[in-house]
Amino acid sequence: MKNIKKLAIIIMALVFTLSLMACTKSETKKEEVKGIKITDSYNREVSLDKVPQRVVTLSPGATETIFALKKESILVGRSDYDDYPAEVSKIEKVGGLENPNIEKITELKPDLVIAGAHFSKEVLKKLEDLGIKVAVLYGEDNFDGAYKNILDTAEVLGVKNDGQKIVDEMKKKVSEVEEKIKNSKKVKLYYVVDFGKQDFTAGGDTFVGQLIEKAGGDNIAKDVKGWNYSFEKIVENNPDVIILSDKYDAKKRFIQADRYKDLPAVKANKVFEIDDNMLVRQGPRQADGLEALAKILHPEAF
Repeated sequence: MKNIKKLAIIIMALVFTLSLMACTKSETKKEEVKGIKITDSYNREVSLDKVPQRVVTLSPGATETIFALKKESILVGRSDYDDYPAEVSKIEKVGGLENPNIEKITELKPDLVIAGAHFSKEVLKKLEDLGIKVAVLYGEDNFDGAYKNILDTAEVLGVKNDGQKIVDEMKKKVSEVEEKIKNSKKVKLYYVVDFGKQDFTAGGDTFVGQLIEKAGGDNIAKDVKGWNYSFEKIVENNPDVIILSDKYDAKKRFIQADRYKDLPAVKANKVFEIDDNMLVRQGPRQADGLEALAKILHPEAF
């Protein structure tokens, strides 16, 4: 009988000790996510006392990243340009990227506003004067900039490890695409950003220009900096393939325009559409954009 009582006391003591350890671990875990501090793309230190629970985005790429991180429940506002994924349509609009509706943002009472490359410093000051925390996050103008953008967004939301998982998956897909096309001959192409009275494309120093090269394209604008181009250079460099947006009837308007209809690529029916948002947004779909472009240029490799 004494042995049974002794055993019972030992078991109770052990249970108490384990419970105490579990509580301590739980408390430690909570303390680890106390505050967040990052340096944003304006080289500003952004400090948050806790993980944000109400977020407004002024960057379609940031919105896509938040959905990829499965943190969409914290989104209370987004820009007029956000269109992916489809569920984003249920979230309140707050205006454009450069000059959003500050009154609307204030009404939404965000813990944090995440802005992108097109954000103006005037709007930043107005929001800061209202006591609203702002993180301006955009990657450098190179292909790897998307990775940093995703990691920074994940960090400011307190889920850096999840951001790293997304980046790892993207890098894996990029490697798989590069492996498939490594023996394919590069295809001379012109990427249409905009057209009409003036022509715009992705120069070699832009992240889209680098994406084109990674996808097995020989960008005719690789020697150009920035986004400006000219019709004369298109004619001179004579691309074998022309790629443009799948939106706003861009292909139909391009191939029917007097200015472009006699280009050899147009006559040879080598004008292809692509979801350009996968290319121009530095977010989790950039690797998908690379794959889609590579499939257009090198269908035999897939």
